[in-house]
Amino acid sequence: MEFKHTSVLLDETIENLNIRPDGIYVDGTLGGGGHACHVAERLSDKGRLIGIDQDDAAIRAAGERLAVFGDKVTIIRNNYRNMQAALREAGVEKVDGIVLDLGVSSYQLDTPERGFSYREEDAELDMRMDRRQELTAKEIVNEWSQQEIFRIIRDYGEDRFAQNIAKHIVTARQQEPIRTTGQLNEIIKEAIPAKVRAVGGHPSKRTFQAIRIACNRELEVLEDSLDGLIDLLNPGGRICIITFHSLEDRIVKSAFRRNENPCTCPPDFPVCVCGKQSKGKVITRKPILPGDEELANNKRSKSAKLRVFEKR
Repeated sequence: MEFKHTSVLLDETIENLNIRPDGIYVDGTLGGGGHACHVAERLSDKGRLIGIDQDDAAIRAAGERLAVFGDKVTIIRNNYRNMQAALREAGVEKVDGIVLDLGVSSYQLDTPERGFSYREEDAELDMRMDRRQELTAKEIVNEWSQQEIFRIIRDYGEDRFAQNIAKHIVTARQQEPIRTTGQLNEIIKEAIPAKVRAVGGHPSKRTFQAIRIACNRELEVLEDSLDGLIDLLNPGGRICIITFHSLEDRIVKSAFRRNENPCTCPPDFPVCVCGKQSKGKVITRKPILPGDEELANNKRSKSAKLRVFEKR
């Protein structure tokens, strides 16, 4: 299948990067190269774009799309949490801008064998963004404890029926292993009252999201990476992050505020004595949201939020 993905908040992201033609920019979630292509177009012969992604299909697709830019573009297969080390290997110490688009690509959702989509019935439960890792969704639903499954559905899926869904998963796997998206769909369906299923959208959406986030450790990676990514920026450099989940957005918002105002002194202290210095400023006091036209043309943009931070 061709790697297809519509970049969300594309114009807003490019505008807020404040691209310098001779600068160095990183797309830490390269995908099919949508954002990266528009960055590279704005770079001079002295500029450089580095694309990072952990998905082998994304690396192939982006490589083809960005080949026209020649040596101006470097593509690295890795997780953005390892950006500092990956850049150092590429001979780069500091950059002028970073983009992270934390959404699952349309290609990943629409490729049955990747096991991301609750709309597929016979796909193997996989959900790995990096297929080199060992942990899969199948292992989570078949081997994790009921309490662990409940916790991720409650916290990552924010599903009020998390306890019952976890119970049904554990009961079902005692009869036979849960191997496919279709099996998991039926189990979730049975755990949610019929009245709720009739009005609440697809019953599996939140659980599939929760398992995907847990499988790829998405929130831990984001939380552990943000301070280091800001440190990679040159003065005046910006980091633009697009989130699709309330917990992701909360992590980004908190990290940006903390880096803008890291002081830990009590509020009643007349002067700061902790010595912690601000790393920059938050550009987006409120997140940038998709406009009406984008919402009409790309339904997957509905929950997208863009936040921007500038290094001092």
